[in-house]
Amino acid sequence: MAVPQDKEALLGLIDASFEKLAAALASIPEPLARERSLPGHAKDTQMSPCDLVAYLVGWNELVLKWLERDAAGHPIDFPEAGFKWNELGKLAQKFYRDHEDVALPKLLERLDAAKGAIVAAIASRDNAILYGRPWYGTWTMGRMIQFNTASPYANAQARLRKWLKAKKLPGSR
Repeated sequence: MAVPQDKEALLGLIDASFEKLAAALASIPEPLARERSLPGHAKDTQMSPCDLVAYLVGWNELVLKWLERDAAGHPIDFPEAGFKWNELGKLAQKFYRDHEDVALPKLLERLDAAKGAIVAAIASRDNAILYGRPWYGTWTMGRMIQFNTASPYANAQARLRKWLKAKKLPGSR
């Protein structure tokens, strides 16, 4: 995956990664949506396909929170209030719990809506804001968005493809 250096490349990568992910997500059979048979985001844990989508929803909505706080001139608690970067497994577990009662179709709607809002937020910013200066540590805003959208989309798509193949289900290619 090439690292985007400008807004157009970032938007293209997000769209391409999401398109591949959406195809894999569409292959999840509803009866297996809550089966905890995927390796989880924390060591020695299992997650369901719904948990995987909840994880993506959680991160996408977190990116939107960062962007909203930044636009309002408020400080941002990276990655999230109450969590440190070395506690991302705990944050993943929180995302799973936050969405444990949400059906797969609703999770997919929320993921699509959050991705759309991120794309709109990127489109409303210019390259100087996205890539012209550090935003968090040495990372630009564009890079932080990519780390938490396109990269997890690609990772989730690969996980799902492997899971579908192991289950001998369509969509594993």
